[in-house]
Amino acid sequence: MIKFYNVSKIYPVDVRALNKVSLHIKPGEFVSIVGQSGTGKTTMVKALIGEERIDEGKVVVGGWDITDIKENEIPILRRQIGVIFQDFKLLPKKTLFENVAFAMQVCNGSPSKIRKIVPQVMKIVGLESKINRYPFEVSGGEQQRATIARALVHRPKILLADEPTGNLDSLNAHEIIELLLRINRFGTTVVLVTHNREIVNGLKKRVITLDNGTIISDQAVGKYIL
Repeated sequence: MIKFYNVSKIYPVDVRALNKVSLHIKPGEFVSIVGQSGTGKTTMVKALIGEERIDEGKVVVGGWDITDIKENEIPILRRQIGVIFQDFKLLPKKTLFENVAFAMQVCNGSPSKIRKIVPQVMKIVGLESKINRYPFEVSGGEQQRATIARALVHRPKILLADEPTGNLDSLNAHEIIELLLRINRFGTTVVLVTHNREIVNGLKKRVITLDNGTIISDQAVGKYIL
């Protein structure tokens, strides 16, 4: 599903954010990518969604070599990879329904398809009773659920969660992780980028550890080792 072949990303002056990184994430896996700040996690995320071009190596997503992806192909890639961010990125003047629908509108989704799909994904994340509320009217955990719903509207093969619990208390954080696990059980590949030691250790899933742009550990049933 995701393959990095000797991937390097170099920033001025000779700062190697990624240094000959090779990995293979298979379809249906749940993988945590961990490491201290500045170890290359964010660069890896940006390379996966076509936001950052690598300097060496090759990146393949779902059999598609995106190493030299064209600008007009990036929206197609991002329909295959649902992305969840730490800061929610919800539009404050739109309801939760409208926020989720907007992700389909920008891809020219038809009104009938939007009316069908949005309630389905809102039900998956447990927000079917709050679709007409605005972001400021719901909790941080519910806002994050809305961002997950938005990431699911294109039925992506991969869900990339970049520090999804960073702004949440422990109760809401665990609820979000349980939701990601449930989505993973549906067959979606989940890549979790996190600093949260407790969550990683509790998952008992594969853990890839980055340090100074290099993979220093890849455990099938891993723990946060830094």
